[in-house]
Amino acid sequence: MQKLILITVLAALLSLDSFCCTTAIISGKATVDGRPILWKHRDTDSFNNKILYFKGKKYGYYGLVDSDDTLRMVWAGTNSAGFSIMNSASYNLKPKSDKTELQDQEGIVMKLALATCATVDDFRRMLDSLPKPLGVIDAQGGAAYFETNNFIYSIFDANNPAVAPNGYLIRTNFSVSGRENEGAGYNRFETATKLLADAFKVKKFSPSFFLNEASLCLKQELTQTDLSLEFKKIDNKKKIYPFRDFIVRYTSSSTIVVQGVKPKESPLLSTTWVKLGFQPASVSIPIWVALADTIPSILTAPGIQNAKLCSYALILKKKCFPLAKWTEGENYISLDKLGNKQEEGIMQLIKPFDKEIIGRGEEVIKKWRKEGFDSADAEAFYKDIESQVSLYYKQKFDL
Repeated sequence: MQKLILITVLAALLSLDSFCCTTAIISGKATVDGRPILWKHRDTDSFNNKILYFKGKKYGYYGLVDSDDTLRMVWAGTNSAGFSIMNSASYNLKPKSDKTELQDQEGIVMKLALATCATVDDFRRMLDSLPKPLGVIDAQGGAAYFETNNFIYSIFDANNPAVAPNGYLIRTNFSVSGRENEGAGYNRFETATKLLADAFKVKKFSPSFFLNEASLCLKQELTQTDLSLEFKKIDNKKKIYPFRDFIVRYTSSSTIVVQGVKPKESPLLSTTWVKLGFQPASVSIPIWVALADTIPSILTAPGIQNAKLCSYALILKKKCFPLAKWTEGENYISLDKLGNKQEEGIMQLIKPFDKEIIGRGEEVIKKWRKEGFDSADAEAFYKDIESQVSLYYKQKFDL
């Protein structure tokens, strides 16, 4: 059975707003088909993200990286053993007495884990064996979170009814085992909690839900705001709205959703769905580590070059934030660019195409679950999607 890991970074980093992700781990008992899911909605000030393949010490793996990072630190990934790992920042676990200077090493630790770990126990042993202090990491393994500072970690198991009565857990940028009322992401945590609770009631947990709904959520639980309801109220003339503390926001740069496998299923059927760039302006592409170093060309690029899909999304993102040059301009959005009465907004145009891609990917996976993974099918799917995505952005947005 595939083992899934989520690492959540815990310590005071350089900028709260720059590393505030929203994440969830869903055990198989809570999903529509019994397969576990990891969701990471990434926020960072490194907007250009891409996917690279690495040949590790034991396993080959895909990794989400910042395009201009020559160290190639990995911020999410899946290896050939079916082991997956992701991260998010948290700010209330590092002891105030900890004066460790080395920090921001989570991307290195995750890279090491992908190269050498096949199971949750492998990862636990790796954590235990690392020289202390560990750096700034917090890990989630299997269906559990490992909340870790430089010296110790606490485990929260999503399969434990006392910890996760409905079989899933959510984290933003504070830790349950950390200091109360410190950290960040409380508003997004409340929004995600309501969003996932509603989805759980109607048995909706699937990759499509996290890609096409959760990562595009324009609701805010604290203020009872739903900006998507404003679409029908505004025409295609510029109208500025406050845009802060939503799950998707100016710093949103990518979404990774990993769907694992059931017991006795091949780990090669594990699917990593990737949405690069500003999520409302991007589409979801599935990748399979069974193809080794074969990656859809729109998700990757050599050297420090940028992935084509990410570039498309960032060009469209600029249209949404006309005040971004101001110090606080990123907190205001031209909402009509996302949606309007004419249904000509970016989200309104892209979402149906995104759903179509997800549906086609799911059909391919469904076939493989019956007949086994077929590399020729996967390569043909990649080539078809590459051309269609590029054509779509050219026809709809003249990119």
